[in-house]
Amino acid sequence: MATPLYPIKFDPILKEKIWGGQKLATILNKKTKLDHIGESWEISDVEGDISIVNNGPLKAWSLKKLLETYKADLIGEKNYKLFKNKFPLLIKFIDAREDLSIQLHPNDTLAKKRHNSFGKTEMWYVMQAEEGANLIVDFNKKITPKEYLKHLENKTLTQILNFDKVKAGDTYFIEVGRVHAIGAGVMLAEIQQTSDITYRVYDWDRVDDQGNSRELHNDLAIDAINFNMKDNFRMSYSKTKNKPNEMVRCDYFTTSYLPLKGDYEKENTKDSFLIYMCVDGNAKIVAETHSVNIEKGETVLVPSIIKHFKIKTKNATLLEVYV
Repeated sequence: MATPLYPIKFDPILKEKIWGGQKLATILNKKTKLDHIGESWEISDVEGDISIVNNGPLKAWSLKKLLETYKADLIGEKNYKLFKNKFPLLIKFIDAREDLSIQLHPNDTLAKKRHNSFGKTEMWYVMQAEEGANLIVDFNKKITPKEYLKHLENKTLTQILNFDKVKAGDTYFIEVGRVHAIGAGVMLAEIQQTSDITYRVYDWDRVDDQGNSRELHNDLAIDAINFNMKDNFRMSYSKTKNKPNEMVRCDYFTTSYLPLKGDYEKENTKDSFLIYMCVDGNAKIVAETHSVNIEKGETVLVPSIIKHFKIKTKNATLLEVYV
């Protein structure tokens, strides 16, 4: 008989990046000796980076094995029919000590054709931002492909990009085809489709310790950029205590802001798993057979089969995610 499912935590998969810093260690308590930690992959089913359970009776199981064993009990009937043994989301915390490259992601059709992958629709929740820090999202005026290529050739791309100054709590929805970059001094939570397909178009003429430039993907990117996107990437949302406040709803995920003051009882009426990312404070998620603590910078997956549980806390702010 299979072990009953319970709220699951995974070992973070830490990624060293040329632009990464130390906030994931100093603020979010990620244990590492890496110098430039750019990303902590909290839940991942990306090939080569499959998450491993780190709590309870299923400790040391891979996310892949969980899905193959528990199927719809883990992710929901609808999701299992659609995604089979592929977990649909990639959950991250990101720390940018320096500016990330200017980049974009292909849609599902292009990603499937070129890389046999999902596309990469994503969202950002800013957890911390230094004074004057910004995000680059889209262009600052209407641009044609011809104009874009001219700026790219002349290394004047930044003249046509939209720079947004940001603060903690700001939320952005990054659709496929939208040019974007995380600026220096920003730490954020990222929810996205399970994909690691990124097209870099400009990397600030940066080189690594060996003097090598990072690979660019301009030939692939020109067909993937959507030059006719609406200015709808900044998301507004309510902050009512002890209830999920919807931030982003799209075909790939729904994310809500859940500020808690005191204990909270949850009935999962969705045909989906629930993911909780703790962006402030701490809490305990209590299900029928097991409980798990969640601290700032940690993530918990509550399987779909668990329909009733409690979140015990004095004060905590969570992002609640489902498909």
